[in-house]
Amino acid sequence: MSNIQNYYDMIESCLRTLGVDPSTCRGNQAGSWALFKGSAKVYIDCWHIENQGRAYFQVMAPIMKIPEQNRETFYYDLLSFNDKLFSCAFALYNDWAWIKMIREVDGLDESEALAIIQRVGSYADDYDDILKQHYESAAAVGTENAQGAGGR
Repeated sequence: MSNIQNYYDMIESCLRTLGVDPSTCRGNQAGSWALFKGSAKVYIDCWHIENQGRAYFQVMAPIMKIPEQNRETFYYDLLSFNDKLFSCAFALYNDWAWIKMIREVDGLDESEALAIIQRVGSYADDYDDILKQHYESAAAVGTENAQGAGGR
C-alpha cells in the first residue's frame, strides 16, 4: 500500500476541484472531511487499519432519522432505491438511513474518488428531500390525526 498521505492529498485535490477549500472542511482526525452538497452533509474518510494492513476510502451522507412509523415501508423504499444507485447504497447506522460507499484505497485514482464524492453527494441531496418529504409529512399527518382524536 502506498503512503496514506498520498490519498489524503488526492482527496484534498478532489475537494479543490469541487471549489471547496479543504482546510475549511477537515475533521478533527487526519483523513476526515465534511462538506455540503445542497441540503446533504457528506462525510469523507480515509484511514488505515493496522491489523488488516489495508486502507479504506469511505464517502457517506446521513439522509434522515429512521421514522418511528411506517418502518417496513421505509425499509422497502430504501431497498428499492438501492437498485437505482451506482457504486453506493443505503445503509442504516445509529438509527439513521445513510447513503454510503466504501472501498479499499488500492487502485483508487483521483477521477474515481471525485466521481464517488459527487455521486454520493448528489444522491444524498436528492433522496434526503424525497424521503423526508414523504415520511416526515406522513408522521405529521399521523400526529395531527392523533391530536384530533384525543380532543373528541
